[in-house]
Amino acid sequence: MDPVIVVGAGPVGLTLALALARQEVPSVVLDEGPGKDEPRPARTVVLREDTAALLERLTGVALGDHGVRWAGWRSLRRKQVMSEVDFTDADPAAPLHIAQHVLTAALRAAVADEPLVRMAVDSRLDAIEQDRSGITAHTRGPKGTWWRGSYLVGCDGPRSTVRKLLDIRFPGRTAVERHAVAALRAELPWEGRALLHRMPPWRQSGPSAGEVTARPLPDGVWRLDWLLPPGKDLVTPEILVTRIRETLAGWTDGTTPPYDLLDTGVHTVHHRLARRWRAGRVFLAGDAAHLLGALGTQGLDEGLRDADNLAWKLAPAWHHGHHEALLDSYQTERRAVVAARLRAADQVLPVLRGGGGLRHIVPGAARGHDALLTDGHLGRGPLGAPGAYAGSPLAPRHLEGEIPVDTAPGAPVTDVRVTAEDGSFVRLRDRLGRGALLVVLIAPGTGVWDRKHWVSAGVMPRLAAAVTALPHRAELLVAEEYPGAPAHSVLLVRPDGHLVTALSGVRPADLYAAAEVAVGGAVKEEAQAASSAR
Repeated sequence: MDPVIVVGAGPVGLTLALALARQEVPSVVLDEGPGKDEPRPARTVVLREDTAALLERLTGVALGDHGVRWAGWRSLRRKQVMSEVDFTDADPAAPLHIAQHVLTAALRAAVADEPLVRMAVDSRLDAIEQDRSGITAHTRGPKGTWWRGSYLVGCDGPRSTVRKLLDIRFPGRTAVERHAVAALRAELPWEGRALLHRMPPWRQSGPSAGEVTARPLPDGVWRLDWLLPPGKDLVTPEILVTRIRETLAGWTDGTTPPYDLLDTGVHTVHHRLARRWRAGRVFLAGDAAHLLGALGTQGLDEGLRDADNLAWKLAPAWHHGHHEALLDSYQTERRAVVAARLRAADQVLPVLRGGGGLRHIVPGAARGHDALLTDGHLGRGPLGAPGAYAGSPLAPRHLEGEIPVDTAPGAPVTDVRVTAEDGSFVRLRDRLGRGALLVVLIAPGTGVWDRKHWVSAGVMPRLAAAVTALPHRAELLVAEEYPGAPAHSVLLVRPDGHLVTALSGVRPADLYAAAEVAVGGAVKEEAQAASSAR
């Protein structure tokens, strides 16, 4: 079987290649550049709990050693503290802020050690041809040649060549927001804590008053973002230096402290969504499929979730073939989630950025707006929370034994400690991304006993037999507890960490039915039946 062709060697493309390799699928990554990235301290990313864990699994690197997990968050409006959030040491919910070139370097190093991934540098795609058995891609450049693959995934950014070759429309809004950005080394009064300052008192009132965000990086470096007023006014070096000086002075009692300016830029936020994310054997992911990035971050989270979602669906298709329903679900799930995020941003941002309106006459309106912004920055709420796949074609229906837990079906699971099949204690997220479904039995008290004492007792033999009989490879895990789950309940989790269902006890028929739908089997049968009826 030919490898999967991944077009683009940014974080999304490299993540996809590593995720495929973890499931024993080879790939070739077409990199139009020379294979290394220029350091840009002002180009950073904020990773949420699930995406940071995904990258750490794939790279084997503790990213917190190369970035900063926020110790807290503070929101100010003029001189008033609107909200504060504290994160304890090693709190997984703390956002991770890291320079993008550092993150990409970690991914490139992992790819270099992965025999199933081949990098092709200086290889710019210029043609795609599909047939029933695979895909052929042509690259130009010093090493221009034809490549043969089983599937092709365009992770080649907002100006995606793959998308253009497929003639897929990319509608949306241009320049939704603009931010002036600076990376500088300075001592600020809130070490390790991120800050959102709206309507700072040293700025004049009106739309230009805007807001400024400060996010910490290692070695005393900070990324500062200033929301710019609408329009296309040029941000000159003089204007930016003035903003830096007045901002630092405003935060440090009127005197500008010493600082070392490392990098600057202007970050423009666009909102766009590709009409299709799949065309036969070709898929789109990351910025090639969608552009979002409200609140001044790069919007990488959703691209990484694209890669995670697509990898486990390509793997069974590559190994066994005939998984069209499973592959179709990639677009259905991911496009719906990103579309919801874009709708939320388009509805909320004009209200949050408005210069007047109800916030001046409705008590508490400003605080409510601040809460929405805070949630977006911290990866919560409609602007920031990871999406759920409740309406997915891979979601089972009408299971007699289904029960509610604190995680809704289709949402990402909570990372609890589990006992693996070899008796070791691991985190639930450590078992994700291997291509297997996870079956988790909630059994209080098992954590204090050696596995050999309970693996053959109670419901375990019956559950183990049910797991063995499932239509897709699955791993049986045991947890002492899970939020909202009663004792002896059974959770079925997808390879990308989203909950399929929770069942009250060992119910082999329900478990089988849920697993079959989760990997596209029942979906395929329903589609075939509908086709026959026509």
